[in-house]
Amino acid sequence: MSPHLIQRSSTKDLRPDLVATLKHLKEGDRLKIRQKIQLNTLHVWESETVGLFRRADYLNTGLATDRLRQDDVVVVCVHILKDNGELSSVTLDENTELEVIGK
Repeated sequence: MSPHLIQRSSTKDLRPDLVATLKHLKEGDRLKIRQKIQLNTLHVWESETVGLFRRADYLNTGLATDRLRQDDVVVVCVHILKDNGELSSVTLDENTELEVIGK
């Protein structure tokens, strides 16, 4: 999927700065992805992932129940290659910071 088409999940629009960054990413760009993760109101932590950009597309989360197709939860997903060779995917939300740190 072309990055210029990635603008929203099925539930909300991405922030304009994330969309702008996604539009300009090229395979091999070095990324730093930071996310604030919150579990209820008591537990909050930050996560940081660094790697080479491979592609961005949509992830259909799929549920184990029979649902209408238009009810599926779809999120934007960035795929990277970490320095240790691990292929990793990060879904984007309102708590995501995406920074290009090299080519």
